[in-house]
Amino acid sequence: MSPDPVRAVVLDIEGTTGSVDHVHAVLFPYARERFAGWFAAHRGQPRWTELIEDVRRATGAADLDEAGAVAALHAWTDADVKAAPLKALQGEIWEAGYADGTLHGHVYDEVPEALTRWRAAGIACHIYSSGSTSAQRNWFAHSNHGDLTGLLNGYFDLTTAGPKREPDSYRTISRALRVPPAATLFLSDVGAELDAAAAAGWQTLAIRRPDDPRGPAVDGHPVRTDLAGLDLTPQPAIP
Repeated sequence: MSPDPVRAVVLDIEGTTGSVDHVHAVLFPYARERFAGWFAAHRGQPRWTELIEDVRRATGAADLDEAGAVAALHAWTDADVKAAPLKALQGEIWEAGYADGTLHGHVYDEVPEALTRWRAAGIACHIYSSGSTSAQRNWFAHSNHGDLTGLLNGYFDLTTAGPKREPDSYRTISRALRVPPAATLFLSDVGAELDAAAAAGWQTLAIRRPDDPRGPAVDGHPVRTDLAGLDLTPQPAIP
């Protein structure tokens, strides 16, 4: 039996629609260098207090001070930990960089055409990334291909869906989309994320770019090197 027709596609960012190197070489250092300055500029404000408390809960250190919070954020950045307070603050700092033109989001050349084609076919297109939903919107609003947000229906992150390697996160997204799992396709470069989506009943497709050091294969999932020519519309049966 052939897969159900795709009604919704959910896409990862890093390694799938945009460059991993751009995140690690540009965005992460940009935010890391500004953590201490952000705390100094917001000291005593409600958002400062909220973020300190979030870092305390995430670290389990109830008496953590501002310097300790900055140190934790630095450590999480260096280890690429998907901690919610880190992702939230990165998103806020990046937003300012996007607004003043210092930053842009990287999108592979074939992605805008693929999104345009799928939207024209009536397929809803969503993003699911560890970065905050605001960071995701800014990435696509200020991409190297211009503002692409008009091609996207919505965004999901750790706070709205859950960890990307947990099947329940994909079940949460299915409820939000109101699309059957079997009619939802997830595209990612990470095998564990694809495994979780498959366990939730989703269709999956791995994207492994030609320069990916992990190689072209992803166990248990079909693989493509890019989104060019990827047709998600049902094909007529051959008589």
